[in-house]
Amino acid sequence: MEVTQATELHTNEVAVLFDAYRSFYDQAPDFKGALEYITDRITKKDSIIYIAMLEEEIIGFLQLYPIFTSIGMKRAWILNDIYVLEEHRGIGAGKALMAAAYKHAKDTESGWIMLQTYISNTVAQALYEKEGFVRDTNSYYYYKKI
Repeated sequence: MEVTQATELHTNEVAVLFDAYRSFYDQAPDFKGALEYITDRITKKDSIIYIAMLEEEIIGFLQLYPIFTSIGMKRAWILNDIYVLEEHRGIGAGKALMAAAYKHAKDTESGWIMLQTYISNTVAQALYEKEGFVRDTNSYYYYKKI
C-alpha cells in the first residue's frame, strides 16, 4: 500500500470516495457536487488530501484543513474526512492515512490535529484512540447553520 498526496490527476477517483463518505454521514449522493468540491480543494490548495493506493486503485482518502491555535500560537489541522472503501477496511489503510496526516502536522510544526466523528461510529473511535487521539472533556463545540 502506498500513501501519497492527491493531485489534480486524482480528482475523479477521490470524488467517488468523497461521495461515498458523505453518504456514510447520511447525505444524499451527489457525485457532480463531490467532484466540483474535491477539484476546488485540490486546485485552490486550501486543503491537503492524502490517498491510500493498493496497486493502482485508490482505496481511501483523508482530508486536512488548516486552522490556527491562538493559545498555542501555531498552525493546527482539522482532520475533517477519512474514508476507506468497505472491502479494504482492516488492512491498515486508515492507520497509514493517519500516519501521513501526523507527519504532515509535524513537518508544518503544528500544535495539534483535531477530528470529530459521529458518537455511533465506534469503529472509527477505536482507531483514533489507538492512534493516540484523546476525546476532549474540556470543551463543547457549537454550530450555527448559515
